[in-house]
Amino acid sequence: PLQPLTVSPTAVITEAVTVAVADKPADLSPIGKTNVTGNTVANLNLPNDLWERIRKGYKMPNLETDLVVDRTQWYAAKTDYLQRMGDRSSKYLFHIVEELEQRNMPTELALLPFIESAFNPQAVSSARATGMWQFMPATGKSFDLKQNVFRDDRRDVQASTRAALDYLERLYKQFGDWHLALAAYNWGEGNVGKAVNRNLKAGQGIAYTDLRMPAETRLYIPKLQAMENLIANPQGKGIQLPSIPNHPYFQTVPLPRDMDVALVARLAEVPIEDFKALNPSAHRPVLLAGGTSQILLPWDNAEIFERNMAAYDGRLASWTVWVAPKNMKVPEAAKKVGMSEEDMRSVNKIPPRMLIKAGSALLVPRPSKQEKDVTSKVADNGQLNLAPEVVLRKRVIKAGKKDTLASVAKRYKIAAADVAKWNNLSLDSALKPGQKLVLMLPGKAGGKNKKAIQSKKG
Repeated sequence: PLQPLTVSPTAVITEAVTVAVADKPADLSPIGKTNVTGNTVANLNLPNDLWERIRKGYKMPNLETDLVVDRTQWYAAKTDYLQRMGDRSSKYLFHIVEELEQRNMPTELALLPFIESAFNPQAVSSARATGMWQFMPATGKSFDLKQNVFRDDRRDVQASTRAALDYLERLYKQFGDWHLALAAYNWGEGNVGKAVNRNLKAGQGIAYTDLRMPAETRLYIPKLQAMENLIANPQGKGIQLPSIPNHPYFQTVPLPRDMDVALVARLAEVPIEDFKALNPSAHRPVLLAGGTSQILLPWDNAEIFERNMAAYDGRLASWTVWVAPKNMKVPEAAKKVGMSEEDMRSVNKIPPRMLIKAGSALLVPRPSKQEKDVTSKVADNGQLNLAPEVVLRKRVIKAGKKDTLASVAKRYKIAAADVAKWNNLSLDSALKPGQKLVLMLPGKAGGKNKKAIQSKKG
C-alpha cells in the first residue's frame, strides 16, 4: 500500500529536480527550496471587455465639481450621440489602451478623443486642428506628424496616437499633475504655465480649479471626468455601452507598391468606407508606397489581402505624381499631362483663379507602361503651392507736363513698348500735358483696383 505523504509538496519538487539534473554539466544548479514560492496557480482574471479593462486602469484623481455633474447629465441624456461615438471608437480603442498600458499611463486618457473629436479621425476644427487627437499644424510637425499633399499624419490612427501620448507624457512631467497637463493639451503649455506663475505670485492655489482660463478649457476636464463617470458606472447612469471586445480590431500590413485605394479595399474584401476609417490619412485616390509604407486592415482581412495580392496580376495604380517645372496656369498644366482642366482641378483640389507654382506635386494619370513608383522624396514631402493668378486691368491716366512714355512706364513698373502698343503710339511719340493714356496694370484675379474702390465710396 502507498504510504501517506509526510513531507511538503515543495520538498518533493526540490528533490525531484535535484535527481533530474544530477547528470547535467556542473554549471547547472538544482533549484533549492527558497526558489519555489508555492504551489498555487495564478488567476489571470482577464477583463470581459475593453470597457472593463479601461476601468481597471483609472489612475487620475477624480474631479468633483458642479460642472462635472452638469456634463455627466448632459452626456447621459444624449444616448444616440454616445452610441455613435462608441461605435466609431470600437475600431481604435484597443490600440490606444494597449499604448497607454505599455507606457503605464492612466487608461482614462483613452477617452480623450471622445472630447476632442467624438472619435472622428477626419475631424477638422475652425482653428485647423485635425484628426482624432486634434493636432494643430505646428504642434503636429513638432511631434513628427507629416503633413503633405498626399497624406496628413494628424489623421493617422497609429501616428497621431503615438504623438498625442508623447505630448501628454511631456506635459505631465512638466506640470506634475494630470489635470494641469490636460489643460495644457487644450489651452497650450505656455498659457497654463503663465496662469500657474500668476497664481504663485499672488499666493493663490495652482490646482486646475484655482486657475483663470478660457471657458473651453474650464469645461474640458469636466467633460473628460463625465465620460469617466459614465464608463465607470453605465448602469447607474441609465446608459448602455456598445459592446467592444478586448482584442485587436486591426493589424498593420506592408504596402508593397503604389496602389489605388479602391483596389486595396477590393483585394482586402473590405468596404471602401471601412478602409478609409482605418486609414484616414490616405485622403487621395492612390496610396504611395514611398510615403505610406504600411496600411491598417481589420484583423481577419489582413490575410485575405495578402492572399489576393499574391494572386493579382493586373494594374496596381492608375495615378502617379508630376512635378510642375515652372509657374503654370491650370489649363497649361492640364494640357501638358493630358488631362482636362476640370479633372486637374478636381483631383488636386485647385480652386478657381489660382496659379500652380514651380515644384508643386500633382496627381496625374499614370501611363500604362510606367513601371517605376513615385520616389520616396516626392511621396514623403510633396507640396501643392498655389498663388493667385495675375491679370491685367485697364486704367486710364493723364500725362503730366514733363511725362514721356519712358517716364510713365518707369512710374508704373511696366515696359514702355507696352504703353506705346496699348495707345497706338510709337516709342518716340511725344506726350501732351493732360493726354489720356490707357495702361494695363497687374492685379489679383477677382480684385478691384484702388481707384475704382475709391470712386465707389464717393
